[in-house]
Amino acid sequence: MLMFILNQQVDAATSSMRYAGGDISLLPAYEDAGAKYYDHEGNYISDLLPFLGKEGMNAMRVRVFVNPADYTGPDKDPNACQTIESVIPLCQRIKAAGMSLMLDFHYSDTWADPAQQYTPMIWANLDDSALCEAVYDYTRESLVKLRDAGVVPDFIQPGNEISFGMLWGPAGTPESSLKKTFMGSSANWDRLGALLRNAIKGCREVCPEARIVIHTERTADVAVQNNFYNEMKRLQVSYDIIGLSYYPYFHGPLSSLAGALTSLEANFPGKDIMIVETGYSYKWEVPGTSCPVDYPYTEAGQDAFARDLVTLLETYDSVTGLFWWWLEYNAYGTSLSGWYNAPLFDSTSGKALAALKTICSFASSANGVGSTFDETGHQRGEMQWYDLGGRKIAQPGQGISIGKRGTGAPVKIIGRRPGL
Repeated sequence: MLMFILNQQVDAATSSMRYAGGDISLLPAYEDAGAKYYDHEGNYISDLLPFLGKEGMNAMRVRVFVNPADYTGPDKDPNACQTIESVIPLCQRIKAAGMSLMLDFHYSDTWADPAQQYTPMIWANLDDSALCEAVYDYTRESLVKLRDAGVVPDFIQPGNEISFGMLWGPAGTPESSLKKTFMGSSANWDRLGALLRNAIKGCREVCPEARIVIHTERTADVAVQNNFYNEMKRLQVSYDIIGLSYYPYFHGPLSSLAGALTSLEANFPGKDIMIVETGYSYKWEVPGTSCPVDYPYTEAGQDAFARDLVTLLETYDSVTGLFWWWLEYNAYGTSLSGWYNAPLFDSTSGKALAALKTICSFASSANGVGSTFDETGHQRGEMQWYDLGGRKIAQPGQGISIGKRGTGAPVKIIGRRPGL
């Protein structure tokens, strides 16, 4: 069946579609452990992803590590366990639920963040030239595995929180020998550029329609943040979206985020911006944090933070994505004393928290097409969409879209313009 669908007429200034969702990488582990999820009224949720779609989320993020079994450091974390092979079923479920997929390459055997960007053990002895080739091969081969399983990511992150570079060296390398990048120093920037260009080459070859996200986390330091993306320009790194982490207990109040967004929007006008990681605890203070916070650690406080965050982001035309990190965290009633307690479900009851609906509202605000379900209850992901040039698109946008589906009723897609 072929269908031509005309969305609502929109103003010429209408911006890109907006995405709301979260990193949901551990959902299969929680399900296997017997975790139960419930909606806002306490009704059991048999499958979390369709529920989140009906709530209004339209994108999910999944992380991958190179070979987490190889990491043997004292800080080894069982939650850093995802390989490209292991996440394929989850990615298939995300797509089947009609959602867009963001794939987050850590390029490490364990967490990659501003404190550590350890080179995987399998690449430990490679020189920089061979390492670039290994990154290209691994990226390309990983995406081929996904594609062969019927999954093509809509967004790809080559690196996670790479404010100070990536692939610094194997775990245990002396600090003075780690290949970090810093503002004010020319050391290792060309190396980082080469690594990213090779990673992105693999992405573009296998998933030419996917949008590339370069993810940093110096959100509270505008000078460092801008220096990084200016270096990306100098190094001719081809990417589409600036991805940021923002946690108030690490990065300060929302005014800090506003300063970062205002500067990025002014200095990099051709780039969309996404908050690819955020969160706020509903119960306990997050260990190891020092910034004072403006909201109590309660369900109401979490929701107030989410509401103010969405309100702020809606004022920026360039901001097109909001992802809550570890939204599926669920201690299934055993403990609330884990390292991180900032999910969108109560870990003692599994019940959805108020902030879930608030985060979802970003997708249905201003520029967003809204939920991944149309008003008849059909999932948009059941169809393949095309623009008038015959090019595949992840979701129908404003104007005319062409939808193809083997069977089933026509779907009416509702577009929006600012103010509707």
